[in-house]
Amino acid sequence: MSEFAVDIQNLEYAYPNHSDLVLSIEQWQVNLGERVFLFGDSGSGKTTLLNLLCGILVPSQGSIDILAHDLPAMPNRKRDRFRAQNIGVVFQKLNLIPYLTVAKNIELAAYFARGGSSNKRHTDIAQRAQTLIQTLQLPSRVFHTPVKHLSTGQQQRVAIARALINQPKLLLVDEPTSALDASARDAFMQVLMEMCDTTQTSLIFVSHDSALGQHFERKVNLSHLNTAGGRGLA
Repeated sequence: MSEFAVDIQNLEYAYPNHSDLVLSIEQWQVNLGERVFLFGDSGSGKTTLLNLLCGILVPSQGSIDILAHDLPAMPNRKRDRFRAQNIGVVFQKLNLIPYLTVAKNIELAAYFARGGSSNKRHTDIAQRAQTLIQTLQLPSRVFHTPVKHLSTGQQQRVAIARALINQPKLLLVDEPTSALDASARDAFMQVLMEMCDTTQTSLIFVSHDSALGQHFERKVNLSHLNTAGGRGLA
């Protein structure tokens, strides 16, 4: 098996009907179990790169191997299944379903990883979801509370639990602390790092806030990595 969680070679990406490249990365690797802080100015292509890494977007040229699998070469449905089973994503906008409970939001991710089929392991998934909630220091009462009634900080922790429910080998986190004050931000980072330590999950954490780099041993400035400079972005 490859020693890399992420292996990029000669990657180029331009949005459809646009000639300017958003990303041009000759080579980049992230080791298994490594935690990387990826930073850069707004519009530098950070979110685009995450969307490529999780298979939401497909490169215009080059290769992206995730956990020794050629992600862009997969058919759409297989790529979606692979993402659900192997990659956890905490989106910038969280993408929680507000009228569903915390439990249902988390369990939905497990449902998609099973390909939308029912499963006798539902009890196991519910127990794992409760364990994640406790580990993320959320009160047990929120488990059956619609997420729209939670604070922003609580919703972010639910988003982490949802991303981790399938025990992914790679976790991608996109600007999750932008709405938090300093003390809530530091608490969030501490919990996130503890969770990655516990699960031995590879982590790519994206932010424009370079101060968060203190939590990481490896820091990467996307403007040094991306020779296109994100110039294809509006």
